[in-house]
Amino acid sequence: MNRLQNRTRVLVLLVAVLLLGAVGTGAVLRAADRTARRDQDQPGGPAVTEGTVTLGDPAGGRRLVFRNMAWGPHRDELTAVPADRPDGPRTASGVRCLRFYAAAGTGICLQAQHGALEDTYRAVVLDDHLRERRAFPAAGIPTRSRVSPSGHLAAWTVFVSGDSYAGTDFSTRTSIVDVRDWNLRENLEEFAVVKDGKPYQAHDVNIWGVTFADDDAFYATLATGGRTYLVRGDLAARTLTTLHENVECPSLSPDGTRIAYKKRVPGLSADAPWRLYVLDLATMTETATAEQRNIDDQAVWSGRGDLLYALPGDYGADLWTVPADGSGAARRVTEAALAPAYQG
Repeated sequence: MNRLQNRTRVLVLLVAVLLLGAVGTGAVLRAADRTARRDQDQPGGPAVTEGTVTLGDPAGGRRLVFRNMAWGPHRDELTAVPADRPDGPRTASGVRCLRFYAAAGTGICLQAQHGALEDTYRAVVLDDHLRERRAFPAAGIPTRSRVSPSGHLAAWTVFVSGDSYAGTDFSTRTSIVDVRDWNLRENLEEFAVVKDGKPYQAHDVNIWGVTFADDDAFYATLATGGRTYLVRGDLAARTLTTLHENVECPSLSPDGTRIAYKKRVPGLSADAPWRLYVLDLATMTETATAEQRNIDDQAVWSGRGDLLYALPGDYGADLWTVPADGSGAARRVTEAALAPAYQG
């Protein structure tokens, strides 16, 4: 009897192992099939062709450069379209970025390097022909990037732990590099904080989402004590001064007078807490935009008083626009796109 029971147990164990193996094999095959389909053009997607993409003042007029999210051989590559025809055919550069921004002929490209056991990341400074000038190791998952209007400074933020801003269990690291002499401020948390007019120190200070005013002054988000603040940074003095509460991922307008940002609105879901607002820096008056959906992005100013930002889409993300003054309505600009930057 015992021998029969042992045989039965062995048989059950063998069947269980075979079933687990079949499930694992099926999962691997499904993942491989999905990866293969991602590398193939899909019907109905945007037209993407290989070509030359440059930064700065391109010939042929103002352009919009962004990460192409459409499935196909050019997925994740930087692509360019005419700014007045953002849903038109895309020119693919061959350069892949998870996050990207550019100004005045300087680009910052946050990349993943896929390893056998784990991925690593790096921040790559690009020239106006998207050639690598210098790369820096990044401590975690890329999330935000910006370049100063002059092209002299580049900033990036990565998640050191966690992968979302929605909760509180995350930590970021934000760096700024001067591309003229490669002076790197590796961690802005080392800057002195002035909160409510007084020096402030705390173990939970967290900085992310730089936007530049010039080659010395910038704005960013500071989090501490369960709250977020808009801070004005001074590179020379190495200080961060709080200006306004409940501001995340700020974006400075071209004329330097307003900040677009995502604001946590009471009563919304903890997983989708943000709405897109604009802050007048002279009066500290807040204006809600007409966009009523959750925004988890650092908006870009179009230069005509409109904001450009990403929302989830069929291919991962689509780009949408809305007036910054609270008027009008949100509309989709183009599908399958992320991390935009206007050039020219």
